[in-house]
Amino acid sequence: MVIFGWRTTIEQLRMLTLVCGHCHHQSAHNLFRRYTKPTIFFIPLFTISSRYGLQCTFCGVSYDISKMHAHQLV
Repeated sequence: MVIFGWRTTIEQLRMLTLVCGHCHHQSAHNLFRRYTKPTIFFIPLFTISSRYGLQCTFCGVSYDISKMHAHQLV
């Protein structure tokens, strides 16, 4: 019997001070990378999906951004 699954990991890249597009407050934003890897017997193999995002610490809204935009913010 083979145990197969998916593991999604969130990696924090930076904390930035930006104006939120949702609540319009200037607050800290968490810039993160979320990636998914297939696993066999709970061992992650390789990255199949990678997405970048920002999350406002004031209102909690989270939205995806492009890879190029994330690299410009870093």
